[in-house]
Formats: sequence, C-alpha cells, structure tokens
Amino acid sequence: MSAAPQPLNLSAPPVVKTIGQRSLIVGVVFGIGAVALAFTRPDEFYRGYLLGYMCWLGVALGSMSIIMIRHLTGGGWGVVIRRVLGAAMRTLPLLAILFIPMIIAVLQHRIYPWLMPLDAIKEPHVREHLEKHSFIKGAYLNESGFIIRAIIYFVIWNVLSFLLSMWSKQTDRPGAPDNTQKFKAVAGPGLILYGFTISFAAIDWVMSLDPSWISTIFGLIILIGEVLSAMCFAVVIERILSNYRPMSEMLKPDFVHDHGKWILAFVMVWAYFTFSQWLIIWAGNLPSEITFYITRLSGGWGWVGLFLVIFHFCVPFALLLSRPFKRDIRKLVWLAIWLMLMRVVDLFWIIEPNFSKTFTITISDIVVPIAIGGFWLAYFFRNLASLPLLPAYDPSAVEVLEVDPLHHRGLPENA
Repeated sequence: MSAAPQPLNLSAPPVVKTIGQRSLIVGVVFGIGAVALAFTRPDEFYRGYLLGYMCWLGVALGSMSIIMIRHLTGGGWGVVIRRVLGAAMRTLPLLAILFIPMIIAVLQHRIYPWLMPLDAIKEPHVREHLEKHSFIKGAYLNESGFIIRAIIYFVIWNVLSFLLSMWSKQTDRPGAPDNTQKFKAVAGPGLILYGFTISFAAIDWVMSLDPSWISTIFGLIILIGEVLSAMCFAVVIERILSNYRPMSEMLKPDFVHDHGKWILAFVMVWAYFTFSQWLIIWAGNLPSEITFYITRLSGGWGWVGLFLVIFHFCVPFALLLSRPFKRDIRKLVWLAIWLMLMRVVDLFWIIEPNFSKTFTITISDIVVPIAIGGFWLAYFFRNLASLPLLPAYDPSAVEVLEVDPLHHRGLPENA
C-alpha cells in the first residue's frame, strides 16, 4: 500500500526574505549616494530619477496588466506566476510615495522646460513653440495640473490593484468564493483605464520634456515596454524560485514555453510600434515631429538607436523563434535579464537626449535607478513572502496543481 501524498506547502521559500534584505541594503547604500547627488547635482539627479522611476513603475504596471489579461484569457501560464505579478503590482503604494521627488522637481521648476521662463530655455525650437503656443503652457502644462493628474493616475492604479489583490487573497482559504466573474468584470475596464492613464502619464512625465514634439503612438510604446519588462521580470523571479519548492513542483516546461511566447509577442509589438512612429514621422516630415529623431540620430545617440534595433529586437527575435530555447528556463532567464536592461537603454535613449546633444551618461543615471530598484525589490520580496505562491482554492489552481477539485488533495496545510 503506497503512502498518502504529502501536502504541498505553497509558502515562499526562505531565500525570498534573504534577497529582500540584501535588496534593502543595496537601496540604502545607493540611496545615500542619490541623496548626495540631489544636493550637489540636482538637475542630473532628477533626470536619473525619472529614468529609474519609469523603469520600476513599468514593472509594477506591466504586472498588473498581465494579471488582467490572464483573468480575461485564462491559462495555467498566468496562474503559476500570478502571485509574482501580484507582488510586483502591490508595490504601487510605494511608487506613489516615490513620486514625491518628481513633484519636488516640478515645484522647483527643474528638467521640464514648460516650467521655466522663456529666456531660460536653451533649445530654440522649444522656446519658439512655447512662445507661439502659450495657451498649452497655461491650460495643460502647469504645476497644479501635473500634480492633480498624477494623483488621479495613482488612485486608479491603486484601486485596481486593491480589488485584484483582495479577491485573490480570498482564495487562499478553504471555502473561498469563486471570484472568476469579479476578476473579469474588473479586468476588462481595467485594461482600458490602464491604457488611457499610462498614455497620459507618458505625455506628462516623459513627452513633455520636449513640449514641441508630438506623437500619438508614444503612449503605446511606453505601455508595451512596461508589459515586456514585467513578463521578463516574472521569468527572472520564477527562475530563482524554480530551485525551491513549491515552484519546482509547479513550473512546467509548457508554462515556461508560454512565457517565452508572450515575450516574443511583446518584443514584436514593441518593434512594430517603434517602427510605426519612426515611419509616420519620417513620411510626414513636419517640424513639430522630426526634432525627436534629429536629436537622437546625431551626437552619438544614433549608435544607441542602432544598438536597440539589433539587441532589443533582432537578436531576441531570432532567439525566441527557437521552441527549445523558449522551453528552457535556464536559457530564457538570461534573455529576460537582457531585455530588462534593454528597457533601461530604451528609456535612457528617450529621456537623456532632451538634456544633452551628445551621448552622455551621468553618475545619476546609474546610482539613482539602482537606489530606487533596491527599495522597490525589498518591498516586492516582502509582498511575495506574505502570501502563498499559488491561490490554492481558486478554481484556476487546478491547472497548476493537477488535483481533484472536489477533495483538494495535495493542497497546502496552511492554505
């Protein structure tokens, strides 16, 4: 007679807390350097802060959007990483607090030219544009509007995160309600709200660095970059956890394959949106649009753009065409890490040329994003350790655990 199967403990392994503690140390050390830069090189600090903030905000918001996509489409691929994505999504309250330095930058009239007196703006085309279209500066681009809109964005994002997290936590105990329809009811409108809010946030926080430039597809470029970085981040975390139970028991090659296919899809969509923006602007050849590419194709910035074409699209695309590559988490994780670095380079190429005509990397571009990332990761791993790695009593958990839904055999003792 065979022994009864042992229940699978779905709690996060101890390594999660260890990595979180080390991340906090990194955040504190680099945070001290960031504070020093804020007082000694404030303009460079705020540029680096915007770069780092957009990177880590993208992982949180992209994770939320993938959760909503999964609730609408179904599939075990999303269940196995749902708590990883949820832990990233629940960092939004921290990111709301971390937005305070951006508000200070606005109140101090730094980095954004629409806050400065016309004679203080260095770029002639920006100065002429704001002088000609002064109503834009008064009606939309102003301190109070910037802050109020940011509050609206964070309220919407945190409400969506709260609802998705609350209903997910309910499925950790026996007798949990089936919240499938609730998830779907929020996920549909939530994705639409996410698309609108991140588009306007991208205009406020990034595009307005050059208020003379216009692109109707820019928000979608930022959006798809966030979703791509979030999926890559989930692959990195699942690779770390795959060395330990319960992830080693739950993560199947088919799920890894699906994650690789999502990454391939997001890489292609990013390339499509980015190329579409370039093609439309090149074909239109309008003064209000071509300044973006004129700046980024000279002074050494063109090489950064070429680097992105090759290593953000061509090479990853070629690698991801291989089915065995997408099914091997040990290989896929290295590409995921690389694509997250490419996301930083992409945002750097978008943000930094607004301040420097020639290719320049400041110490703030390195120190400040690492500082933000250290604190963000510490909070992320705290969130990850606070809940089981699988919502055991959610109907979708059967796709991962492969248990009898009537008897819940193999469910955790502490669920």
